[in-house]
Amino acid sequence: MKIIIKKDLLNEKLNKVSKAISTKNLVPALAGIKFDLKEEGLTLTASDNDITIQTFIPKNEDMQIEEEGSIVIQGRYILDIVKKIPDETINLEVFDENKINISTKNSEYNLNGIDIRDYPTVKIEENKNPIIINNKDLKKIVNQTSFATSTDESRPQLTGINFKIIGNELECNATDAYRLARKTLYLEKTSKENFDIIIPSKNIVELTRIIDDDSKIELHIFSNKIIFKTENLIFQSRLINGSYPNTANLLPKESILKITVDINDLYNVIDRVSILTSDKEKNIVTLETQDNILVMHSSSAEIGHIEEKMNIKKNNQEDIKISFSSKYMMEALKTFEGEEATITFVGEINPIIIQDNIEENLIQLVLPIRTY
Repeated sequence: MKIIIKKDLLNEKLNKVSKAISTKNLVPALAGIKFDLKEEGLTLTASDNDITIQTFIPKNEDMQIEEEGSIVIQGRYILDIVKKIPDETINLEVFDENKINISTKNSEYNLNGIDIRDYPTVKIEENKNPIIINNKDLKKIVNQTSFATSTDESRPQLTGINFKIIGNELECNATDAYRLARKTLYLEKTSKENFDIIIPSKNIVELTRIIDDDSKIELHIFSNKIIFKTENLIFQSRLINGSYPNTANLLPKESILKITVDINDLYNVIDRVSILTSDKEKNIVTLETQDNILVMHSSSAEIGHIEEKMNIKKNNQEDIKISFSSKYMMEALKTFEGEEATITFVGEINPIIIQDNIEENLIQLVLPIRTY
């Protein structure tokens, strides 16, 4: 293998695939990045058996291919070298089968490579009828739901985002059993199959960090994995086994009170009131309505008491007093893009529903916390 390539181009692609480099030593070869150079271009692959990222650099004016070949290079070293080299162009050449020479006008590095035969076979499959979504829409869905997933591995299904596809409707749910984030997206093309899968949250969040906004992405769904394909990037993730809990019954059909609030004002009020909360995990605050005034307060026996008021609009004369996690409520409010939200109350021990007045297909749910 022998190639001359622009440093910035190689650095950009290495940074993308490096997200999948294994940090465990179960399979030593997975600590490396696989370089596969053919006449049509360079393919880079990294995997940790949980996710696999593959990117392709087509032959162009920034890359000169002199000799085809393959090698696996230790990920951390090739990343550091390419990142820190000051020159604009890099020469890569394999010699003695498993050694790699990296050189520029003023620098030379020699690394021991990993035998290509030790690298596990990566099987990238495709469906005939993939689901197609705009990258920007996928990023938005993940940003508006992933925060609500659980980190408790004892309930693995809750550590993922549930993608449910029926016809032209994609419904995404995320819950940790104390809150729920639900976003619905309507696809441009109706799916010929129905899907109900759970994608590990940390994996799909990683995907959104390395894809661009201005293109579309294909979802190739299989029984135990999902492949995202966009332009010259392929991202494969395992799926979480099991059934996702039925979250539809969490959304109440009736209510005793609905209030309309300024999202930014409410967020800031909760932020200030939660300063004194002593339980760093739950950060409990209490909300009360008094006519068209919302009163928010929190107390700490050791520190003191905080109370703030703000104006609201109500749909009736009912009042409510309810406590909840300020952390959960603030994270929910941050997902909205409009100026006003409607908060629906069903009772003091029933879920609180928050909806942006502009984006009706996004629902956030927070469970109340009993303080007595």
